Amino acid sequence: MSELNNKNGKPEELEEVEELVPESTEGDSAETADLPADQAEPEELSIEAQLEAARAEAAKNLDGWMRAQAEFSNARKRMEKQRAESYINATANVVTQLLPALDDLDRAMNDVPQVIQEHSWLEGITLLQRKLQTILDGWNVKPIQAVGQPFDPNLHEAIMQEPSEEYESGVVTKELQQGYQLGDRVIRAALVYVAE
Repeated sequence: MSELNNKNGKPEELEEVEELVPESTEGDSAETADLPADQAEPEELSIEAQLEAARAEAAKNLDGWMRAQAEFSNARKRMEKQRAESYINATANVVTQLLPALDDLDRAMNDVPQVIQEHSWLEGITLLQRKLQTILDGWNVKPIQAVGQPFDPNLHEAIMQEPSEEYESGVVTKELQQGYQLGDRVIRAALVYVAE
């Protein structure tokens, strides 16, 4: 038995095995407890990095969405403006074609012979003239005021100048053809005489 036991009272073979396996100490258990924490720390960093990446992507998506909304809004405004311009152009074209007939009707009504002024059909022609003017008013077509107004080359087209005791120089004295405008747009300038 003495061969098997050494001074510690343990067999020599077991003593060698114990030397190979270190005894656990409190410091060792702390290191092993810290090991999963060390491994968790990179995971936390990766989660934080993922969170930052997700936030960056969300900001990018929000920016793209806001740009798309702005582009859509601009496109809608552009389409509405084009639609309004198309309406004005179409109305101006129709009015331009109606104006010569309206001019002829106005001239005819201004030169009605005294003999037929009592006829009832003349009242029908007068109603027709008023209806045409009502249609023009509905389209926002207004006659341009000329006589007594200062000459404006944007609204008036001067045929000639004439001396006038009634009006100052540069004021419209006579209107040869009525001018019309659609809103602020001149459809046809008034043909006028201007005082010298």
